[in-house]
Amino acid sequence: MNSVNKLNAYRVNAVSTASAENLVVMLYDGAIRFLGTAIRAFEKDDPLDFNLTVHTNITKTQAIIRELSRSLDVEKAGELGHSLISLYDYFDTRLQDANIRKDKAILEEILKRIGELRDAWSESFNKTDEEASTVAPTPTQAYAPNTDTPPAPTPAPNPGPSPGERPSFSVMG
Repeated sequence: MNSVNKLNAYRVNAVSTASAENLVVMLYDGAIRFLGTAIRAFEKDDPLDFNLTVHTNITKTQAIIRELSRSLDVEKAGELGHSLISLYDYFDTRLQDANIRKDKAILEEILKRIGELRDAWSESFNKTDEEASTVAPTPTQAYAPNTDTPPAPTPAPNPGPSPGERPSFSVMG
């Protein structure tokens, strides 16, 4: 197995075994990585390479933002959910504008905001782990798969979550 296949196998395993909390943070990490690549593309001299790199990485970031928005359970998240949906819509619109204009300043603005959100979610999840005995709803409950059918029951001996209990995220490039 070559090193690329090993890396891909590692990524697939990391995503498939991650908790919902970690998946949200991983998505933010992916968006940050793609935005960073798009911003670094402004240093390229070749116009074709510049445009392709910026476009590709903005669209990957938009796919992540849209997945975060789709997997948000607004009913469980309440006011936070509505605020996040509005924020994700704003990010998506601004990223579209940045892609059309090839505007580095917009990308830097979105990168900063996504970085702040990522840090807030990560801190919240870490705090939730420390305070596991409280009965208050956790940020994790805000994200759930959006399906109309209930998840299949999990056999009792299996300690892991069933596929229906975990959002289907992909941070693959």
